[in-house]
Amino acid sequence: MPGRAWIYLVFFLSGFAALLYQIVWQRALYAIYGINVESVTMVVTAFMLGLGLGSLAGGVVSKDPKRPVLLLFSLVELGIGLFGAVSLGVFAAVGKVTLGMGPVPTFVVTFLLVLFPTLLMGSTLPLLVAHLVRANKNVGKSVGTLYFVNTLGSAFASAASVLFIMGRAGQAGSVRLAALLNVTVSLLAYVAHRRAQRPAEIAETLKGLA
Repeated sequence: MPGRAWIYLVFFLSGFAALLYQIVWQRALYAIYGINVESVTMVVTAFMLGLGLGSLAGGVVSKDPKRPVLLLFSLVELGIGLFGAVSLGVFAAVGKVTLGMGPVPTFVVTFLLVLFPTLLMGSTLPLLVAHLVRANKNVGKSVGTLYFVNTLGSAFASAASVLFIMGRAGQAGSVRLAALLNVTVSLLAYVAHRRAQRPAEIAETLKGLA
């Protein structure tokens, strides 16, 4: 894929998958803990807090110019996909164990349930921003473009989930689709990482032969 267009594609797909997860996981958690003001607040707060903490963590990790941010992004997407594939089973099992808990323990459990995947999701933007900034040295353009593309993916997922995906695939099928997208994104990012490493490896080899 020419230039940096592939980055925008993978982040579009990443945003699409993330929104699918949010819709399905919220429904699954509401089914476990009920739909009321308290449960809705707890679930949304857990999602937003996890994403925010993940963004901070990703920003800290990506500051070191020696760190392979594309490889890290690939591993993050793979981690999201692996968790997503088993997430509904995990939610159901935890829901049975925690049945009848009070509001505070329920919030803690809900937060911990979504903390790992939302931390990973939140870290994806700073990792890709770091990659683009290293290439074009333009922080504003990198952040703005990636945020736009990711949000666009989420918007498409929001419409598609209502019009097609949820009705035809259900919660389990929707999560499998999201996990497949994450694995695809992970593979694309890993291939890009390996291609970027080749010039350095060739130069090192030639240096050793000189």
